[in-house]
Amino acid sequence: MTDIEAVLETCEKRLEAGSPVQLGAEGFWRVIGQVKRDPTLIDRYADRIGHIDRLAFEAWVFRSYSIRFGEVLLWFGSIVGLAVISAGYYVDEPWNALLLLAGTGILLATTHGLGHLIVGRMVGIRFTHWFISEIRRPQPGVKTDYASYLRVAAKKRAWMHASGALVTKAMPFLLLGAAWGMEAPGWSWIVLIGLGLLLITTDVTLSTKQSDWKKYGREMAIARELELRG
Repeated sequence: MTDIEAVLETCEKRLEAGSPVQLGAEGFWRVIGQVKRDPTLIDRYADRIGHIDRLAFEAWVFRSYSIRFGEVLLWFGSIVGLAVISAGYYVDEPWNALLLLAGTGILLATTHGLGHLIVGRMVGIRFTHWFISEIRRPQPGVKTDYASYLRVAAKKRAWMHASGALVTKAMPFLLLGAAWGMEAPGWSWIVLIGLGLLLITTDVTLSTKQSDWKKYGREMAIARELELRG
């Protein structure tokens, strides 16, 4: 039995038995790194890895729902956010600014996941769940079908990870156009710009170490490695 098969079998059996599993400690993510760098290993193990990832996700997630349900909520929330902003065109200040900022907050909460969904599906990645990982991190996420994730090129995986972050960071700056159109007071412009800069700062200081941009960097590094091999 190869090292890859031994690790996968251990993780699979323990998860199917309902036992707690630390995938990193069992070598699962190390194995994933090996598989990503060899197309023949992806063909052989993608479905099995996807099964293990699904079992592990179901074991730790706080709340999860079907991806269709989550997608409807995200689109509905985005429409509500746009409607709230649109209402700002028909009222005077400071109400127009308050509606603009409220709508911005709604869009920030909904468009991140939609960015992942849209770009992911464009490159061939499927999604299985809409979820909340834990109480301390209430922002909803979208769960990839890991087998389909492995089967797309590393650069495409990287841009799927980056998509949500790019949409979120662009949103406050894009909505400066709405602020101009509704003649919102200057302080609302300052809030939007400050929010955009804050989000960029958190990406630089945090996301590159533990979230979307870390995953983007990881997949781009794999892509460069594969390109060097020819």
